[in-house]
Amino acid sequence: MNNRWLVVDCRLHAITAAGVAPEVSVRGVRNDVRLIRLDRLRLLDFEGSAPWRVFRSRQGQAHLSGAYWSATMRADVVYESRLELARLLLADFDPDVVSIFAQPCLLKAVVEGRARRHVPDFLLGLRTAPCAW
Repeated sequence: MNNRWLVVDCRLHAITAAGVAPEVSVRGVRNDVRLIRLDRLRLLDFEGSAPWRVFRSRQGQAHLSGAYWSATMRADVVYESRLELARLLLADFDPDVVSIFAQPCLLKAVVEGRARRHVPDFLLGLRTAPCAW
């Protein structure tokens, strides 16, 4: 894994330019949370991280969650739906993808005066570019 800075969507950069930088919360495997400003975030910050949400299943739920053993990560990667599993399969077979992180963080920003929160499904570390959400 390299130490490159993440390149994120230009809309997030516009939010950063307009005021306070969006904040990213990354959860460690011991449930510790690290707060990192978006403009300081690196792919290396996700090494040893845990998915942001806990995956639960119950009888009769509409979606299919589970874990997929990823050859790229040499470990299980969790998903919450069949659509996420399909994207995970594509990423795992893409030779340009060097790392896959499921629900890697919680993004928090103020947009047009309102607090916004989002947990991306996956973060893909790419060989030819810093990352893809």
